[in-house]
Amino acid sequence: QVHLRESGENSAQAGGSLTLSCEASAAAFGTQCMGWFRQAPGKEREGIATIYMLGERTTYADSMKGRFTISRDTAKHTVYLQIISLQSEDSGVYYCAAGPALIGGNPCLTGARQYTVWGQGTQVTVSS
Repeated sequence: QVHLRESGENSAQAGGSLTLSCEASAAAFGTQCMGWFRQAPGKEREGIATIYMLGERTTYADSMKGRFTISRDTAKHTVYLQIISLQSEDSGVYYCAAGPALIGGNPCLTGARQYTVWGQGTQVTVSS
């Protein structure tokens, strides 16, 4: 079974930037799509961005376009999430997830239902 491990800076100043990493224990059918999600205190988990590991396609949730960048290192089975111009509202638990690609259309959506493997999450705190 594939396991995901998130790592990266846990705290940063508003206006700054940080990068999170997510390493998959192996490449498998279930990791054709990988993505980042976050859950702010008192809010539901929301999708940020996804990346198709077998191609070049990246997808961003509409509310996340502009300050977030997802990228990958296929050889390392690792995806990254860079966040710039940090805001206090970016604080929360960030989760990495993996799932099989959809057939037809966009293979990797930002809805959580598609993703079957989840990391434990990493807390990010942005201070002003």
